[in-house]
Amino acid sequence: QGRPVESGGGSVQAGGSLRLSCEVSAATYGKLCMGWYRQAPGQEPEGVATLGTEGTTTYADSVKGRFTISKDNAKKSLYLQMNSLKPEDTAMYYCATVRPYYTCSADDIYKRTNSWGRGTEVTVSS
Repeated sequence: QGRPVESGGGSVQAGGSLRLSCEVSAATYGKLCMGWYRQAPGQEPEGVATLGTEGTTTYADSVKGRFTISKDNAKKSLYLQMNSLKPEDTAMYYCATVRPYYTCSADDIYKRTNSWGRGTEVTVSS
């Protein structure tokens, strides 16, 4: 199966919005927990949001109320709508699927992923 493919990153000013997209392979779409994590230069990865197979969502405290994870079954795609962006949101954002039977949680998705994309870069200026 292919790896996720992210797109939609870019440079925005603080307070702006971006929508990230991720194409997930047909073999895994809907069968596994899917989500996003990010990594800023020189920092450890940070889980951002997850979407479980039953539709349950989880978010990191740092993005609650600002980011929304969603999916489009017809397009087999995962999205991350990011509003009210802050400079501290600057990072490379990765789309990932979680290993079967592992907890679907934004807290440490990057520790349980079995497939992730190359990332899409988000830069927020003050």
